[in-house]
Amino acid sequence: MIKLSMYFFKPLLTSILFSSFIYFEYFGISNKFINTTFALFSFFLLLTLTKKEMFLSGFFISILWFWWIGYSFVYYELTYLIPFIIVGIGLIYGGLFYLTAFFNNIYSRAFGLICLSFVYPFGFNWLQLELPFVNSYLGSSKIDFILILIALIIIIQAKKYLKYTAIIPLLCAFNYSNTTISPPNIKISQANTSIPQNIKWDKGYLPYIINTNLKLIDNAIENKDDLIILPESSFPLLLNTNKQLLEILRNKSKQISILVGSLHKGQDVYHNSTYLFQNKDIQIAHKVVLIPFGEAVPLPQKLRNLINDIFYNGAKDYQKAKEPTDFNIKGVVFRNAICYEATTDEIFQNLKSQYMIAISNNAWFIPSTQPTLQKLLLKYYSKKYNIKIFSVTNN
Repeated sequence: MIKLSMYFFKPLLTSILFSSFIYFEYFGISNKFINTTFALFSFFLLLTLTKKEMFLSGFFISILWFWWIGYSFVYYELTYLIPFIIVGIGLIYGGLFYLTAFFNNIYSRAFGLICLSFVYPFGFNWLQLELPFVNSYLGSSKIDFILILIALIIIIQAKKYLKYTAIIPLLCAFNYSNTTISPPNIKISQANTSIPQNIKWDKGYLPYIINTNLKLIDNAIENKDDLIILPESSFPLLLNTNKQLLEILRNKSKQISILVGSLHKGQDVYHNSTYLFQNKDIQIAHKVVLIPFGEAVPLPQKLRNLINDIFYNGAKDYQKAKEPTDFNIKGVVFRNAICYEATTDEIFQNLKSQYMIAISNNAWFIPSTQPTLQKLLLKYYSKKYNIKIFSVTNN
């Protein structure tokens, strides 16, 4: 029993240290010294664990990061799948971490970790290995990550006083960036809402949700705001087919620019979209990057159709746009992003602005650490692309 406990101790300690920054942020604790120390020690352990310990570390890390993924299946009446989803995710990441230790060599292990930072199973990229450093004294770029691993290799491998040379790559990886982006010269109302997911798509609550949103818009008009932003699917309907609501929003847009999330119906296709109402005009932006297994099944067509038939009552995948959309609002250009895509590199391609509007509906995963992890990822990409992100979410 003692041997078994010791076998699990190091992987569990590694995963806790590696994941601690998420839970500190969740409880409102932000300490750069603790985050830096815990992150460095977790990678020190990852460079020294055995293959089996690496597998267990990957398994535990993925659970601490993504235990909430199965929550959304509650709303599809597939609650029984949640334990299988959690274990399945753990096995996938456990296998990936195991592969980094395939060769019993610290240099190949470091190379494996660098490669792993580019690997996204089924297109899901939320396990960014550099993310533990996002709220630390060290940088969170790929180059910083490589420098940190070099420093740790020196500490582990070098003899006596040569270990002190590890300070050189650490200093190079130090987060010297202190650039700030000035806010745009318009008055923005970020209308975060709290509509529970179990009533969001209930037609009986639709009048209440619509009236709540319209009241938020009226309040922003009274406050003389230039722009109001409402979350993803803030109007839980096919907005382009609802002529009455479209006309109401168009009329209100004479007094304020209105950006809302809703669905869009095309010719036998559906989009998750953002609608901008401005001076009675409407501009629609469709989502570019779809959530794996949430909005699109990233598998060959026959398997995709089978999964949609079994688990989603035959529903089709959403259709994605070919490229990101920029909105010009009162002379200021904003890149549009909807939920998951705001945390992907694709949405930041060909940027024409230093501003982004990211709308989300996190009610699928409440209560959990999902919104906290999303916030940290937004900070990571904000630093990576030097862009200010206006994030608005439901729950």
